[in-house]
Amino acid sequence: MKRPLWEPAVIMCRHFGIKKRGIRLPRPYYVLSALTVIVILALTVGRADAHQPFFEDRDHTLAQPYPISDPTVSTALYATLQGPADVDYFTFPGRTDQEVLIEMVIPQIVGQKKFAPTVALLGPGLPAGDLPDKVARPAGAGVRILGPKPGKAPTFFEPYTRTSYWRRQSARITLPADGTYWVAVYHPGGAAGRYVLSLGDREIRGGDPESALKLRKFFTPLRQPPSI
Repeated sequence: MKRPLWEPAVIMCRHFGIKKRGIRLPRPYYVLSALTVIVILALTVGRADAHQPFFEDRDHTLAQPYPISDPTVSTALYATLQGPADVDYFTFPGRTDQEVLIEMVIPQIVGQKKFAPTVALLGPGLPAGDLPDKVARPAGAGVRILGPKPGKAPTFFEPYTRTSYWRRQSARITLPADGTYWVAVYHPGGAAGRYVLSLGDREIRGGDPESALKLRKFFTPLRQPPSI
């Protein structure tokens, strides 16, 4: 006979629970406890397969960009553009014909509904292109601009962190050459705001161990809400 899904959890509850200490509880207690264990296990498995979250603890400049060791691993970079001149830089090693997913989402915070930064991929073999004066170009690097899509941004709910976002741009890019690549995030109009830059879609466990606490702080409005 096939065992019910909750039977191992019931056994765990009986082994570690109150009954072992001589206190008898009604059967519904064990069922509820078993369901609680199942939910916790499900969330644990889910979080192990979620993206790796990291937070901007200092300004990421071209001289000191945020390093990404593998652009194919699903990584979420929580950061903030502080004002008109602010540009954030991230860097990663790339290989010829390597496919990299780059996405931008905006946390649903008061004042951010219209906040839409631009993402620029810089690196070897990319076409020549123009950049705003505030965006520094590494020597010999070409550029591919990923601007936000026009119109109303779709929304989505992230179940592991229980947070909501507006989706902006998303692109899968095949790298044209071996070498170092940079991702620059800026706002053409100079607006300030919070954003999440995501790279890669290969799920591997990891990230900032203090992400839960930092995420709560990240989801607070800026002192000067963005406006465009």
